[in-house]
Amino acid sequence: MSIALQKTLSLLLLIVIGIFLQKKLQSEDQKKGLKTIILNIALPAMIFVALLKIEINPDLLILPVLALVFNIVMIFLTRYSLPFFGIKSDTPAMRTLMLLLPSLAPGLTCFPFIVEYLGDDVLAWAALADIGNKLFVLVLAYLLAMSWYYKNQNLKAKSNGEKVKELLIAMVSEPINMVILVAIILLSFGFNLESMPGFLSESILMMKDMMTPLVLLFIGIAVIFKWDQLRMITSLLTFRAGFTFLISGLFIWLVPMPSEAAVILAVVFPQSAVSFWPFAHMSSIRKLEYENEDQKSNPTFDLELGINVLAVSMPFSTLLILGVFTSGSYFTYPIHVITIGALMVGLALLPKAIQWIRNAEFSFDSLREKVLKDSSVE
Repeated sequence: MSIALQKTLSLLLLIVIGIFLQKKLQSEDQKKGLKTIILNIALPAMIFVALLKIEINPDLLILPVLALVFNIVMIFLTRYSLPFFGIKSDTPAMRTLMLLLPSLAPGLTCFPFIVEYLGDDVLAWAALADIGNKLFVLVLAYLLAMSWYYKNQNLKAKSNGEKVKELLIAMVSEPINMVILVAIILLSFGFNLESMPGFLSESILMMKDMMTPLVLLFIGIAVIFKWDQLRMITSLLTFRAGFTFLISGLFIWLVPMPSEAAVILAVVFPQSAVSFWPFAHMSSIRKLEYENEDQKSNPTFDLELGINVLAVSMPFSTLLILGVFTSGSYFTYPIHVITIGALMVGLALLPKAIQWIRNAEFSFDSLREKVLKDSSVE
């Protein structure tokens, strides 16, 4: 069995273990405790380590820019495509999906396979591209989530200055954002993880290593499978993957690529699963709403939908990325990538198209019966 496949199975196994633990951890307090460890300890440590390991090559600075542009394009696509899947505008479900679907989590679903199939050099390119994605999921997604929170809870009595002040205070008080600020200050003075005292760096690394197993276990514990919702999520993820293939195909068609490995990277990196970080922002906002009786009954986000999207997205993306890597050179040709993308978009839209046709036939039959009835009366 290949290393990449073993890695995939080990990650999926942790989610399955989490599902079996649902009966042991049924109370909300237990789930909240696990989520607190993830958001306040493991996740900040992981971000801190990742930032202190960054070594920026000026020639490759275009990679994070491209990743950020992809995130922004996807958020607009999500905004205007979700109504076709029955998601109403300005609802918790719409806001949840608009934050999750444009985000990427390459560390769990993409990087292990890049190392196995393409090597460490290409992994460095992917890690650099992920900086742009991190800017989106950590900063832009947070700002967007807070903006929706203010709007949904009708917090309009405050002036713009007060809103900005509260937003800044909330950002600084978040462990994730505090860690980013500290890491940037350390990097600006030339410090990195190796230059820190040994006991401190070891403790941070141990906290960081908790992140992946805890997140996967939490997904398994918190996931609630509903067939209608699962079908809708799978359809949305298929549409997301298809449109992403279309973007990748056009990109490698129009932009000269330095190597075949770079082409494959451009195809697989955007196929990463959705990120846990937007869900972390949503969880923080839901915590604020629970602390206020007036806001409790009017959630800004649908956390149940969010956790189910995370649970389905990981195996979905993993299988897609594995399929790309095991298909040889098939995905190095732009026309092949575009074709697969078009087929997946069509497959995702097919059930809705069939429903539209049935509704149109029903309307036509009703109209015909009415005309015939009116004619007979005359």
